[in-house]
Amino acid sequence: MFLPSTHCRPPPQYRMPISHSISSSAVFVSGFSPRQLCFPSVVVVHKFGSRGVLSLKCSISQVDNYNTVDYEKKPVPKWTSLYRKISMMENPNLGASTVLEAWEVSEGKKLTKWDLCRSVKELRKFRRFKLALDVYEWIASHNDRYTFYSSDAAITLDLIAKAKGIASAEEYFQDLSADLKDKRTYCALLNAYTFARKRGKAEAIFETMKNNNYATEPLVFNVMMTFYMNIEDHEKVVEIITDMQDKHIELDIYSYNIWITHCAAIEDADEMDRVIGLMNSNEHIVATWTTYSTLASMNIRLGRLEKAVEYLKEAESRVTGRERMAFHYILGLYSLLGDKKEIHRIWKWYNSCFPFIVNKGYHSVLSALVKVGDISGADVIYEEWLVNTKRHDPKICNVLLQHYIKVGGKTKEAEACFERLLDQGGSPSPTTWELLGEGYIEEKRIEKAISCFKEAVSIVTPLPLGNRWRPRLKTIERFVEVCREMHDSASVEIMAGILREVGCDDFAEFKELIGIKV
Repeated sequence: MFLPSTHCRPPPQYRMPISHSISSSAVFVSGFSPRQLCFPSVVVVHKFGSRGVLSLKCSISQVDNYNTVDYEKKPVPKWTSLYRKISMMENPNLGASTVLEAWEVSEGKKLTKWDLCRSVKELRKFRRFKLALDVYEWIASHNDRYTFYSSDAAITLDLIAKAKGIASAEEYFQDLSADLKDKRTYCALLNAYTFARKRGKAEAIFETMKNNNYATEPLVFNVMMTFYMNIEDHEKVVEIITDMQDKHIELDIYSYNIWITHCAAIEDADEMDRVIGLMNSNEHIVATWTTYSTLASMNIRLGRLEKAVEYLKEAESRVTGRERMAFHYILGLYSLLGDKKEIHRIWKWYNSCFPFIVNKGYHSVLSALVKVGDISGADVIYEEWLVNTKRHDPKICNVLLQHYIKVGGKTKEAEACFERLLDQGGSPSPTTWELLGEGYIEEKRIEKAISCFKEAVSIVTPLPLGNRWRPRLKTIERFVEVCREMHDSASVEIMAGILREVGCDDFAEFKELIGIKV
């Protein structure tokens, strides 16, 4: 990885030598090392809600590390073209195998396993699990050409769990040959159980792995600790750590990150400081920006703001190369601190590192500025996004709409923001229309509100019923309340029809509203 001095200027107004101390991060990875298992990492994301409550979610992710920054021009590898053809299929129901067969015919040569697996990695990155599974099933069906290892079986099991469900993953595991049932596939099944919140089965597999001597590295223990954090069984987290220490299994950086998060969740600052000391004394642990941002977020959680700033500076000093995600999380952490000046500094630094900013970057900075109340600054960056971006993700517009409608009660400003999106060729999402509709409800412009909800429905109607957007229950409750005040039963009937179109009549809370007579 190139150093920032080569491709990316260090953070403005801040220079700090890299020292060996603790870290914090809004995200940390605890999972499969590519060298160990060729299997995805378990990512724990912790967020602070409106009440400052820490929540954790578990997902699967892998991160590429190349010796280039992401804007260097390189020859396009074959796997990239293959991935694009698969991901852009007009009819994904035909399966990726149709693309693979056509590719070999048109190219006149066989696909390499490396190109296939690299395409799968990208498909998984963007949660195209069914298509990724299609590719792996195609590889397995060509066993005369490709060797199928236990690491391939582990990835296949993970994809089956995500694309078809845990029952299908269990069946796949049971049908595996004995030589493919090793620590990799067992760990994949364990991860699938924890992801599905199957506590009993996860704990049983964990014990089996320990009995079979498959739990000799931190990974398996990290998966279980993450699971216990997600279900808020904090005593079990401590038990796992103690078990590792008793078995002389050295904690890795992810183990420490989970342990630190556990300390913050139970609001034990002294224990967190002790864990940080243990981590600092371990010469094998190399803390990255994610670790220091974890520490910053945990200290914000505990109200130790000076410590949080200290760790944020440490996180900044470790941002290198193409790590856009680092900027996104650091922006969010400064917003939790309410520091408008630092948000603008980080944004300026971010812009100096890359020739263009992705939508996620704009979403992060706008969310941060709105959170600290810098609406004028957010509006300037919103205009910059409209002009400089080709793909106008409506989520960016929604950040400002939500502020104008829900916080400021400024429907005119929201309309102007919305119109600017349309002028640049952007397409509103159902949520965009719902936000605008909420503004009209508060102004008792019921006809306009209904038109917004009809627009939202027109977007989602082609989708399967289970995948459709539904309005928030509170929004509909407010709509009915306003209609009752206005003695407008006709509009309630119209809204009832809209709700039925998106399947809301399958939910008890909506059924009651749909049947209301004003």
